[in-house]
Amino acid sequence: MSSLQQRIDAVSPDRLKGILRGVEKESLRALPSGGLALTPHPVGLGSALTHSQITTDFSESQVELITRAHGNVQSVLDDLTELHQFTYRVLRDAGDEMLWASSMPCGLPTDETIPLARYGSSNIGRAKSVYRMGLGHRYGRRMQTISGIHYNWSLPGLSNTEYFALIRNFRRHAFLLMTLFGASPAVCSTFVEGRPHGLQSLPSGSMYMPYGTSLRMGRLGYQSDAQSSLAVSYNSLESYAASLQDALTRPYPAYEAIGIMNPGGEYNQLATTLLQIENEFYGTIRPKRVIRSGERPLHALRERGVEYVEVRLMDLDPFETVGINATTMRFLDVFLLHCVLSDSAQDTPNEIAALARNQHLTAAQGREPGLKLDRNGEAVSLVDWGLTIIDECLPIARSIDAALATGALHVEAVEAARRSLQHPDTLPSARVLRAMADEHENSFVRFVRTRSVQTRDALLAMPLTPEQADRQRRMVEDSVCAQREIEASDTTPFEEFRKQYVSAGRLVV
Repeated sequence: MSSLQQRIDAVSPDRLKGILRGVEKESLRALPSGGLALTPHPVGLGSALTHSQITTDFSESQVELITRAHGNVQSVLDDLTELHQFTYRVLRDAGDEMLWASSMPCGLPTDETIPLARYGSSNIGRAKSVYRMGLGHRYGRRMQTISGIHYNWSLPGLSNTEYFALIRNFRRHAFLLMTLFGASPAVCSTFVEGRPHGLQSLPSGSMYMPYGTSLRMGRLGYQSDAQSSLAVSYNSLESYAASLQDALTRPYPAYEAIGIMNPGGEYNQLATTLLQIENEFYGTIRPKRVIRSGERPLHALRERGVEYVEVRLMDLDPFETVGINATTMRFLDVFLLHCVLSDSAQDTPNEIAALARNQHLTAAQGREPGLKLDRNGEAVSLVDWGLTIIDECLPIARSIDAALATGALHVEAVEAARRSLQHPDTLPSARVLRAMADEHENSFVRFVRTRSVQTRDALLAMPLTPEQADRQRRMVEDSVCAQREIEASDTTPFEEFRKQYVSAGRLVV
């Protein structure tokens, strides 16, 4: 019996039943024309500052829907679907906007016209907006309009050491998820205006990579020259925290030149350090811990340890009504357990650099026949490496199915992944390009606009029960009251609040 099989057998059914997962889904609000909606966050959706399930991300035009943590995949989907149903009813009543069904943005206006998210007059609300102003100065606002799905996941009884072993393996094998589920091989040309890029042109105002999987995760996505200097180690909570603290406290000349304020006294950013706050650090996966009011995430991790991981590389699937389906989520559950149970060597600076190269290759060329990646210094076939991982996932899928009494649903999810990898023309990224060519004259915007209309109509056609509608309306009303209370209780001047919040002392235990 292999050591992997022994580890699988050692995980009790109760622990497998205790897996929790949840989804955070970002989507731009778009106009019928396929352009970005520039209207404020709809009042009918409540306070973006205090609503626990409906908020905004970078832009006022970017809705984020957040499910609760659930013990089974179907409950996550039900939760996410209800949030979409309610959101679409609010959008319908307010006008003709829709949620953009792709990770890569719709037609964008000039960079400075993209509206930053606003959270009211409280100190914490102002800080969230100033942080986004800083992101705009540092990386440009267009990059921040990219949307994705974050998959939050926990297994009972995992130690910090085991969570970081999971993270190291996830980073090594992330190419497989990008290949299987990447759905952003093309983009509207407005996204790359004035920027260097290696994309090929289509006659319809679209750009693409013929073998691309996820431009969102490639050089045009959440990338930063400044952050590329960070070789963050995931060998332990201590090494990770030390790397992050360095980035949060190290002055960065280019950001010092921007300054905290402009000459008119308006804030440019929260800090002039390499990272303003922890969330600015881009990665395919993050260790997370629910924070207390006013607490810094790094302090929470150091004091109370890792509570769950946040998978950050999933594209919105434009062929799915809510951007993701149950089969994908079940594969993620199996894949993450594989990351937990497999041997996980310590990372090294050389490996960290190789993983970055693998990520860029997969994003731009993941479906290219014969593509090779770097595995421990050896060039190996992406498909062969991926099939090896899938083979190792099968017994894990059987164990989950047995523990959860789900028939063969997890095994079927793994077998579906195998078929997709062996037939790359069936992958979401290939389907996007084929649909663009066959049905939309190679136009990215026309394709996504059509998919967005179809998903809107499907969600509005689904009945929302009076109980569901009442629950959503109560959450909206409660969030508005909560924001008023926060604003009424603020007494500290904002500049004092800002200095306290970004102080190095808040990062340590």
